[in-house]
Amino acid sequence: MTAIEVFAPAKINLSLHVTGQRADGYHLLDSLVVFARDVGDRITVQDAPGLSLDVNGPRKDGVPTDDGNLVLRAARLLRDARNVGRGAHLTVEKHLPSGGGIGGGSSDAAATLAALARLWRVDPLSPGEAVGLGADLPVCMAAPKPVRMRGIGDVIDPVAALPQLFLVLVNPGHHVSTPRVFALLDELYGVGRPDPEPMPPQWDFEDFHVWLLGQCNDLTKCAVEDVPEIGEVLDALRGQPGCMDADMSGSGSTCWGLFSSAAEASTAADALSGSRPGWWVRATEVTS
Repeated sequence: MTAIEVFAPAKINLSLHVTGQRADGYHLLDSLVVFARDVGDRITVQDAPGLSLDVNGPRKDGVPTDDGNLVLRAARLLRDARNVGRGAHLTVEKHLPSGGGIGGGSSDAAATLAALARLWRVDPLSPGEAVGLGADLPVCMAAPKPVRMRGIGDVIDPVAALPQLFLVLVNPGHHVSTPRVFALLDELYGVGRPDPEPMPPQWDFEDFHVWLLGQCNDLTKCAVEDVPEIGEVLDALRGQPGCMDADMSGSGSTCWGLFSSAAEASTAADALSGSRPGWWVRATEVTS
């Protein structure tokens, strides 16, 4: 088979509630997760005698090409689980900031699993088989549809089709330690907040906006405590004309701003890129 190329979209948590903690220390989450239509990485897989990985693209610096990369570990897991006797050469074209809270590595791994299942003509891994690779794997395997993620990331439920949503994504270029953010949450605020309001069975933009304003990311305050630049990003997003809401995605450091039109989002992205050239800034539409 010729090479297979797939898109690995940015994953965005529009809400993220920490609802409890298991006895083994894992935190329980409840999150509305959406995916960017045109912002993400690209994965190419093709037949090869063994498993190998190359990384290129504008965000390749610092991305490992050995077993430190989730893509290669995902490929090994699928090959072993399905008793595949073939190899593959994997190429990641990196556009998303690593460790940015928008699922870069997990989205890459999920896309790789789908592409390799086609290349090797085997059944894809189930989310339960892949969750050992990381808590974001199951939700990224659901892309590009918006979903509700619960449990430790292993419970994925569909949600009603969303209205058109336009986002500006901004990363200040500072890495956030996920374990550190959760440790700060435990230390400063604790866990076990009430479950969020149920998501309605259908909604237009106004309904969705009102619902979203009642949500939050429980990790944002902890991430800002650890990386103050995240607070600067949120202030800058909220100061853009047309920004209707803003928060952080995942455990950071990428933040999002919600706009009602593509034009407003594009104008805001241009303004932010011009005023803060060191920031990674992208305007996108959410897939529904």
